[in-house]
Amino acid sequence: MLIGEVARRSGVSARMLRHYESLGLVRPTGRTVGGYREYADADIRRIFHVESLRTLGLSLRQIGQVLDDPGFAPSALIGDLIRESERRLARERELLKRLHAVDASEPSGWEEVLQIVELLHGLGSPSAARRQQTVLSPEADMPAPVLAEAILNESDPHVAGALHWALARADDDVAASLAVGLESEEVDVRRRAIRGLAEIPGDEAAQALRDALADPDPHVRGHAALALGARGKPEAEPVLVAMVVEGTNDVEAAEALGALAQDPERADSIKLALTNELAASSTNSAVRMRLVQALTELPTAIALDLLHGLADDNDQTVARTAVVLAAMLEEEGRT
Repeated sequence: MLIGEVARRSGVSARMLRHYESLGLVRPTGRTVGGYREYADADIRRIFHVESLRTLGLSLRQIGQVLDDPGFAPSALIGDLIRESERRLARERELLKRLHAVDASEPSGWEEVLQIVELLHGLGSPSAARRQQTVLSPEADMPAPVLAEAILNESDPHVAGALHWALARADDDVAASLAVGLESEEVDVRRRAIRGLAEIPGDEAAQALRDALADPDPHVRGHAALALGARGKPEAEPVLVAMVVEGTNDVEAAEALGALAQDPERADSIKLALTNELAASSTNSAVRMRLVQALTELPTAIALDLLHGLADDNDQTVARTAVVLAAMLEEEGRT
């Protein structure tokens, strides 16, 4: 088969076939009387083998080694290809992120493009001091995706503090960009996302906080519940009650429940939830003590009703504490 026919059937250009021949990769078996290259069936099979191996990212030199050495083991070479592909993908992701950041800034000219590129260089510095300096720079006007990405990736507490300062000054809504972090498999990223979202007002951030109430990490759940409780969102109630029971930021959780209970429509629900937990934890003195202390955050009439009911509790520590706390609330009421 002549080179033109081979090129048509294989999809490999005649120019590339000649290049393969110059490299010794695929040599046509024979020549016609007129001196034209003539490919045998074995040559054509080798061409398809070359093209198949190219799809894995092998260089032509590596392909020659594979085809000419039957004892060549693929494991090491494939491992190298995987690592190189991962590095290439990381570079491409970094480039894509940078392009999105530039696009989000809506630059009016190349001077602004250069400014955002310089900002990205600063935020990507291995030096925490340089990253913090970049954030606090008067010229730093970070688009929402850039700010969110920096918050999600920042592990240094000082830089993180600067980024949250920038978040408070941001004109753009970064809630959607931060909410992406809640889908991360890395718990530290989800924790950074929830801390950022807790500082953002608005419905979009509130919805992301609601979604985080089901997060498997107690820190993420708790931070979301406290933020929602501060906003008067009743969805936080079950997680806040669980935090009191578990002793996870129980003081803050009790205060949030008290704030929610100022709404008469929520007060009965919270009262019932705490009462049920008191009954369920009859043999756990530490849990019951936290629940008794949480009762003092409820509206005074509700708190006194429940505390008086605990004055005869079988657990003497709980009973005495209830009596003391009830007396304190009544004294506060008189003054």
